[in-house]
Amino acid sequence: MRTSRYTAVLVSTAVALGLLTACGAPATSGQDRGATSGAVPETPSKPVALNVLDVAGNLQLTQGMIDEFVKQNPKVVSKVTYSQAPAPDLVGKIKAQQGAGRVDIGLVLTGVDGMAAGVEQGLWEQLLPEHADRLTNMKEYQEPAAKMQELAGDYGVTVTYYPSGPLLEYLPGKVAKPPKTAQELLDYAKAHPGKVEYARPANSGPGRTFLMGLPYILGDKDPKDPVNGWDKTWAYLGELNKHVHTYPSGTTQTMKDLANGTADIIVSTTGWDINPRVLGTVPKEAKVTTLKGFHWVTDAHYAVIPNGASTDQQSAVLKLIQFMLTKKQQAKAYDDGYFYPGPAVKGVDLSMAPQKSQDAIRTFGRPEYDALIADNPKEAPLDAKSVVEAFDRWDREIGGAKK
Repeated sequence: MRTSRYTAVLVSTAVALGLLTACGAPATSGQDRGATSGAVPETPSKPVALNVLDVAGNLQLTQGMIDEFVKQNPKVVSKVTYSQAPAPDLVGKIKAQQGAGRVDIGLVLTGVDGMAAGVEQGLWEQLLPEHADRLTNMKEYQEPAAKMQELAGDYGVTVTYYPSGPLLEYLPGKVAKPPKTAQELLDYAKAHPGKVEYARPANSGPGRTFLMGLPYILGDKDPKDPVNGWDKTWAYLGELNKHVHTYPSGTTQTMKDLANGTADIIVSTTGWDINPRVLGTVPKEAKVTTLKGFHWVTDAHYAVIPNGASTDQQSAVLKLIQFMLTKKQQAKAYDDGYFYPGPAVKGVDLSMAPQKSQDAIRTFGRPEYDALIADNPKEAPLDAKSVVEAFDRWDREIGGAKK
């Protein structure tokens, strides 16, 4: 797994929010917001040198879209500069520029954590409904992508989406009869101590979806309330914990452990299943399964504009986002299965993707994913406050001593 792509998107929301609290609320003085005074023009007054900050690993899916826009629109964007950072660094970078009254970053690509935390702290320009007439391709969202858009409110725009997980991944040579229910998974862990593994949820997309997906699998009282509605989930995780030897700090280690035989069964997602097999980290013959009662816990990446970006920057970015949401550009989100499928809008199939993506998905993808995605419910993840509560309790009561 190309960890440089994944570690950014899997950063702990709890850490991100903790840093935000320490930083306090952003300044909103006339000096800080002066750059954005006035209406945003339909086209920049002159070509913009656009700086893009990615804290979600999203450029793997969208850089081709952005580069194509720059190529086709030299009067809108003169050049583009990319930078990447872990999600906890996002607030400091943006606030430093806002505090200095000079916001050079015109576009931020972020996951749910950075987007929500930035909304809470007032870091982002409000894009909707004022600019809805410039972002008409948002009307083409798939239904679950539209639900992910609700998490962004009026401040971010969903640019990529995937159903995520939780899935179980295993090597058929090691596990002849994979678990089909939560009880069977627990029974396997009891019979094979240390052979069932998932990474710490606060640092792992698959770990996070497993944590948020179990309440649906177990029929808990309120899957959206980890404090008062997860009695069955916390009891189950406590039992499973008795037979788990360690919780890796990130998903990549679980993939290596599956490949080298340290683990028999690991928690996965569509992207973590396909992409490591494309890269050769995990053997091609690895298989996936789901547990009875399975619901997808979805995920998305967002485009946001920092407060203080100039009106020319905003104008350019609005045009760029609209372009990124065209079907032709969305097809590039198939990538090498990293965020499978990837497109947020309807009507984008694999045949529209670049040949490299088509080859990777046809070789390492799974025909059964079409039915799994079509036939199972799709749930939005917990909101920022709830996910922090879930991570904190998991660290305290389940796996904190075994990380």
